[in-house]
Amino acid sequence: MSTAKKGLPIVVLLLIVLMAASGSFFIVKEGKQAILTQFGKPVGGPYQKAGLYFKIPMIQEVHEFEKRLLKWDGSPNQIPTRDKKYIWVDTTARWRITDPLRFLQTVSSERGALSRLDDIIDSVVRDQVSSNLLVELVRSSDWKPVFRSQTSGYEKYMPEKGTSSAEDDQARIDTEVKRGRQTITRAMLAEASKLTPQYGIQVVDIEIKRINYVESVQKQVFERMISERKRIASQYRSEGEGQKRRIMGQMQKELARIRSEAYKKAQKIEGQADAKATRIYGDAYGRDAEFFALFKTLEAYGAKDDQRTDLILSTDSDFYRYLRSPK
Repeated sequence: MSTAKKGLPIVVLLLIVLMAASGSFFIVKEGKQAILTQFGKPVGGPYQKAGLYFKIPMIQEVHEFEKRLLKWDGSPNQIPTRDKKYIWVDTTARWRITDPLRFLQTVSSERGALSRLDDIIDSVVRDQVSSNLLVELVRSSDWKPVFRSQTSGYEKYMPEKGTSSAEDDQARIDTEVKRGRQTITRAMLAEASKLTPQYGIQVVDIEIKRINYVESVQKQVFERMISERKRIASQYRSEGEGQKRRIMGQMQKELARIRSEAYKKAQKIEGQADAKATRIYGDAYGRDAEFFALFKTLEAYGAKDDQRTDLILSTDSDFYRYLRSPK
């Protein structure tokens, strides 16, 4: 019993030593970085390489931060463009912690950093959107204006002037893009990069996820788009009707030409046949004129008159000469 009582303090001492030893080391994982503080003051770090490090237990504290890229998602904001178009702009960004000591001293945590990024990125996005045209925000810098061909091109459309939305469509379709969306987002990144280093943060990129009209003008925009598509469809139908009429005209012209040539050929053949028949009759008449006259007279006797025409002749008429004298 006495031996057990004597061994108990040793066990307790060993446990205390083990707890102290386990609290004397800390591990920095891959993709992490750490700062060591003592009573709130930085005393070690930054530890940016993965490994096992020593600290004073119970006195010193380890603050661990991400070394990898982090994501920031802003709330959609209603912002007017330079051409007074009210739009919703939804942006996103990627950032990283480059100076963990300054990061700890200024914002202390990722939540605090996101709060500062809300202010910084929202302000630079608002400045850039309000100082540029809508077409600059939705088009790329390599986009070129297209125009509808006056002869036959359907894919290059330019609205006619004088329509209700011609000016807006003109600005949207044939306005040359000078900066473009990529240039504007790079300008946003450059402005934000000037303000974030004081917090130990580096903004890697800023992108616009979505741009949309505000609800109050969406209906007008959709109606204008519908009317524009109807106008395009009407123009296509009109041009198609004109093309149809040209094709029908060419067809009628070709048909008339074919009929004319066929009639000409038929008349030529008929004339040649009549000439040949006349020549044959002439040859036959030249061989025996009396027999030819008899043959034609007999044909006349047997001819049937469909109209039942009455023919009054005297008996001494030359028409009956073969009947009077058969010889």
